[in-house]
This record gives sequence, C-alpha cells and structure tokens, in this order.
Amino acid sequence: MKKIFIDGSAGTTGLQIHERLKRRTDIQLLTIDEDKRKDNDARREIFNEADIIFLCLPDAAAIEAVGLVENQNTVVIDTSTAHRVSDGWAYGLPELKGKREIIKSSKRIANPGCHASGFIALVAPLVENKIISADEKLTCFSITGYSGGGKKMIADYENHERNILLDAPRQYGLTQNHKHIPEMMKLCGLNSAPIFCPIVADYYSGMEVTVALHDNDIENIKEIYKNYYTDGVIYFSDVNDENGFLSAGKFSGRDDMAISVFGNDERILLTARFDNLGKGASGAAVQNMNLVMGINEFEGLNIN
Repeated sequence: MKKIFIDGSAGTTGLQIHERLKRRTDIQLLTIDEDKRKDNDARREIFNEADIIFLCLPDAAAIEAVGLVENQNTVVIDTSTAHRVSDGWAYGLPELKGKREIIKSSKRIANPGCHASGFIALVAPLVENKIISADEKLTCFSITGYSGGGKKMIADYENHERNILLDAPRQYGLTQNHKHIPEMMKLCGLNSAPIFCPIVADYYSGMEVTVALHDNDIENIKEIYKNYYTDGVIYFSDVNDENGFLSAGKFSGRDDMAISVFGNDERILLTARFDNLGKGASGAAVQNMNLVMGINEFEGLNIN
C-alpha cells in the first residue's frame, strides 16, 4: 500500500486532493500534527517516509520543500507554478503525445496550470499537425470560477458585504505576464507568447478556454482532435446542448475535459471546458498519482 502525504492540505487544491483520496483503500494517507506543519525537521521525516508527496504550496515554499526530499524513491507531484518548465520535471498532462510513459517513470511531476491545461489541450495537437505554425500569434480568452483564486478570493466572493464589482466578470492578467504563459508556450512549441485574457466570474468552479483561428478547414481540425484524444480524460465533443450558449460551469465537479470546435472555415472557435479544480488542478494531480502507481488512471476520478 502506497503512503501518500499532502503538504498544504488546508488550501483549496490540497483539500480537493484529500477529498478524492480519503475513501480509497489502496493508499495510506500520512498526516502531520498541526503544530508541526511548518517544522522542517518533521516535514523532512514524513516526506522521506512517503511514496508520493503532493505539494500544494506557493512557488517559493514548493521549491524549499523539494529540497527536503532525500529519499530517491519518493515521487513529488508539485501543483505550484515553480517547476512546470524546469528541466528534470515531467509535465503532468498525460494526454499529450509521449507524456504518459514519461509520467509513469518520473520522480518529479509538475501539475499543469488550470488555464494552461485548456490552452495546451487545444493548441498542441494543431501545432504537431502543422495546422498552427510555431510562429503563430494567438489570442486566448479563458473564464474561470472564483475558486481558482484560492482561499482569499473564495472568501472575498462569499462575503455578504463584498464589493459590488464582484457581481460582474473581471478580467485580470492585464500586464500580459500571467504565470501560465511560459508553460503554454513551451508545451505547444510556440515561439511567441499568446495574448492571454483570463476572466474570473461570480460562480464557484468550472472553466472555459477559447482560442480563435482564421481561415482553416474546420472539419479537418475536428478529425485531428478525434484522433488525438482517444484515451485519458480529455475527449472531443461536438454536442451543443445549450441552445446556442456554452456554459463555463458545465463541468463543475468533474475531472474530465471536453474539446469542441465551432464556427466555420473563415472564423473558428476552439474551446475546452473542464473544472478548474478538477482537470485544472486536483483531479489532474490524482490522475498523475494513479499513473505513477501503475493502476487505472481514472481511479477515484469523477469523469463522464
């Protein structure tokens, strides 16, 4: 039975991972006394006892935590931004070509960013198939529920005396230096950073990522996605069951992702819908854990 430790289990991602693991009988969840949560000697001991560690920490703390791991057999799954484009770290999106086998044998796995997961799932297959050039200058809009901002943002939105401006969607990342951009570029093989427009809105969870293309064969793009996503929890779906609308909350509470294509050969909309807490964070982390364990990667996940 594998021993699992969640460092940062009080945060949103850590809590969601714990929720997915607490009823499983094939693992043992290790815990640390509350008063020792920041004691590096205590953390070092439990890190090196564990078979798999989830790091649900800010970037600087995640980097420090990795330095405490001395057991060469301990697998680290880092949910922060710290190691997503670092050498020696597997990028934890197994649906990408060649990534699944790398993840299975890796001791260091960087869990993808939420917005980045949707963008990469849409763009990487089209770059590989030369539909999109590596020099293409793309624009991406992405809307997320407020849980994507962590405990402070959740508290702000759920405060009965909150600022009235929170009632409407809010765009952020205005400097075009969003922390997900480096992984979006690297994993897609892009030479130029996309214009990235993330938006947070007044609902708890769910995400919709959209990338626009001009002048292409829409049916060919659909076929590429159908052939590319044949396993894992990402799949192509051309079902539009919302009377012309596309809700970003459709996949709230789930761990899968649907890729869709809308429009026409002149103007095409590529969309990815999933839960920012599911395939965008905790669900993806558990999927990567399952792969490392050599078991069904869907174990403990809520998928369609």
